[in-house]
Amino acid sequence: MLKRVYFLLIVACSTLLSVTANAQNEQLHSIRSLSQKHPDSALIILKKLHAQAVDKNDAVTEGICLQQMGQICYNQGHYAQALDFYLHADKIFSTGKRSDLLAANMGEMGVLYYYNKQLEKSRAMYNRALAIYQQNGNLKGQAEIFGNIGHLYEKRRQYDSSFYYQHLALNSYTQANYKQGAAKIYENLGSIYEDLAKYDSAYTCFNHSLQLYKEEHNEIASIEVINNLGDILRKTGKYGQGITQSRRAMALAEQTGNIYQLAACSKDLGKAYELMNRMDSAYHYAELSRKYSLEVYSKDGVNQTAFLQVLYDMTKKSDEINRLNNIRKINRIITVAVVVVVVLLVVLGMVIFSRQRLKIKDQNALAKQKEAQHDLMQLELKNQQLEEESLKQQLEVKSRELSTHTLNLIKNNQLLEHLRSTLQLMVKEDKRDQKKQMQQIILQINESFNHEQHWKEFTNAFEQVHQQFFDSIKKYSSELTSADMRLIALLRINLDSTDIATLLGISTDSLRVSRYRLRKKLNIPQGDNLTAFIQTL
Repeated sequence: MLKRVYFLLIVACSTLLSVTANAQNEQLHSIRSLSQKHPDSALIILKKLHAQAVDKNDAVTEGICLQQMGQICYNQGHYAQALDFYLHADKIFSTGKRSDLLAANMGEMGVLYYYNKQLEKSRAMYNRALAIYQQNGNLKGQAEIFGNIGHLYEKRRQYDSSFYYQHLALNSYTQANYKQGAAKIYENLGSIYEDLAKYDSAYTCFNHSLQLYKEEHNEIASIEVINNLGDILRKTGKYGQGITQSRRAMALAEQTGNIYQLAACSKDLGKAYELMNRMDSAYHYAELSRKYSLEVYSKDGVNQTAFLQVLYDMTKKSDEINRLNNIRKINRIITVAVVVVVVLLVVLGMVIFSRQRLKIKDQNALAKQKEAQHDLMQLELKNQQLEEESLKQQLEVKSRELSTHTLNLIKNNQLLEHLRSTLQLMVKEDKRDQKKQMQQIILQINESFNHEQHWKEFTNAFEQVHQQFFDSIKKYSSELTSADMRLIALLRINLDSTDIATLLGISTDSLRVSRYRLRKKLNIPQGDNLTAFIQTL
């Protein structure tokens, strides 16, 4: 039997990867049905398939196995373990491209939260799954979620909303032509009507559900619906018809070996016979129900024990595998670290050797460069000395030229002054006819005193000797005239007042006035020597 289960699960898991989105839920349902009979064996097989998927890096199969293991744990009442499997599957499906599998897993998580009475989380999961199904146009997926949302409202006794979502589910299943799903919705509607004591509507819905299950040849689902029909008939006082339906359901349960339904049918038959006041039959079926219930509990206990043992073994094996994997990772890390360290040491040695060679080469090149720079500096220094000597010689030449030129000007002006004085005496003493000629000579002499060509030559020679002197003196005043600049130049070369008056062609008194005006223009304080001030510039 275990080999058959193993074979069917392998076929189901491999087939699930190639089915379309519309047929996927059918495959999932077949795996769930198969695992209900042998949950421990199914869990072991799924664990092996999961390990193979991990080795092959097959994320889709890995996620499907996790989802199926979560479903098995959920059916066995191990909700914490089931949620752990679901969350791992959700993480895998979220990173993949199979949004239909992600939505189906969210739907399963919503059901788990529903049975754990975490209705808000359940609704949130349903909403996320519904959004994906609507985006993909998956009518069957939408219908399943609508039905689950209807259960939420039924749990809260909000029957109008429950009916609304159940009808949405029925419409979606009808459009998808999925009779199995539509039968389940009719069954849900019948249960709601039964809670509301609307037994006629409940009977109609259960009857529709039964017809659809028969068309799909689903005998297991038909048992519960037939039993529900018997329950409705009993509640409406039709005890005989109710007993007939319950016996019919009991017969199907015996054929399929469904002990749980046998217990339920026996219980309903006992209630019916009790209402008919047939206590012997009522007692018989009540005892039979108790017997089947004990058998169910016993079987569930055995299954739970086996399942817990499987979970324990799986956890133990997982821990051992994780421990070995950690050891393997640590060894791998140590090996890689050793290799990296060796490589780094080799590279470091090569780098140090290379840097030493480069350092020596750079030192040699630097020494040669410094030697060349030293030779160049010596050469530049010699050239600079030669230039300085040349400039000194030029400056001495210019100074001599300036002195010579100044002396020539003084001699020339002295000569002219002498001639002018002599001629002035002749004019006073001589005859009238000579006066006109003498006055012309005196006029020519006076013009020669102010001849600009001599002063231009003097200024050029002065500027060559005293570079940028005029620019410096102009910083002290912007009102200096050309006459002021001549006086400043003569004071700069340190001539006495007599020579300066002679060169400028003015009297010593006029020179004092010119010096006074110059002091005011240069803003020289009273008591400071004008010549000393000009000499310091």
